[in-house]
Amino acid sequence: MAVMTMVQAINSALETKLKEDPDVLCYGEDVGVEGGVFRVTENLQKQFGEARVFDSPLAESGIVGTAVGMCIAGLRPVVEIQFCGFVYPAFNQILSHVARMHNRTRGRYRMSMVIRFPYGGGIKAPEHHSESMEALYAHIPGLKVVIPSNPYDAKGLLISAIESDDPVLYLEPKKIYRAIKQDVPDEKFTIPLGQAKVMQEGQDLTLVSYGAMIREAQKAVVMAKKEGYSIELIDLRTISPIDRETLAQSIRKTGRVLSVTEGPKSFGVGAEIISIANEEAFLNLEAPPTRLAGFDTVPPYPRGEGWYFYPPERIFYEIKKLMDF
Repeated sequence: MAVMTMVQAINSALETKLKEDPDVLCYGEDVGVEGGVFRVTENLQKQFGEARVFDSPLAESGIVGTAVGMCIAGLRPVVEIQFCGFVYPAFNQILSHVARMHNRTRGRYRMSMVIRFPYGGGIKAPEHHSESMEALYAHIPGLKVVIPSNPYDAKGLLISAIESDDPVLYLEPKKIYRAIKQDVPDEKFTIPLGQAKVMQEGQDLTLVSYGAMIREAQKAVVMAKKEGYSIELIDLRTISPIDRETLAQSIRKTGRVLSVTEGPKSFGVGAEIISIANEEAFLNLEAPPTRLAGFDTVPPYPRGEGWYFYPPERIFYEIKKLMDF
């Protein structure tokens, strides 16, 4: 057991699988020599050599496209896209080939790859470095979309993602890369994909979030407790496939649900959570299912970031509105 940041936990997961499975390899822009722009892959090339951990050209479509060929050859590539806003040149590969190859070949080939990239705001970076567009990928059949909220989950989920026979988009909330330290086992362990975690049980309201927003939600739960409210907090961990059973069970118990997400409000993950509430727990609802999300705008430049991302007080405000409904 060691105390790790999320960066260190992800590095440990990659090291674990590189040691265990000779078919696993890592590559992307600056992944090898420099260890990535956030140093997530630091020292891995020194340990495993340039044939297993290496730098790619500045060509996202080429990074993902070569991973498709590697999967067909039986390898398990873990590719890194340097920032969330840089993945769009590879979108054709992801949508047209990565997500469809297993079906297209009637099960002959599996796309056993992980596509990693830092996402979301909070570090005062430009717009293409601060996007939270996970709903785009969750909408694509054939992909799994994983978003950890802490170092322990980051390691367990990534190992499971690498071992998955289906393609996984593994989104890393850069705001909390080094903001949290946690005890993480040195040895291998896994966390099942598609399984949400009830972080705190409660009776009055179900609060659902994931990634960096979990920290803000936890602060809001503390505020709510001071007012006498009992909040059940759920960390989705995987947004596709989403854990309908855990969500439905909790909403039936509390009768109220609030989703907290960073990305744009319209057509987002919060809308899916509301649909689950209506379909699975409609007769148990005591207040309208509500979503708190980002604005339907491009993320602002660094000076305006503080106006774009809402604080825990805003989450508590929405909790109080639902409790007073």
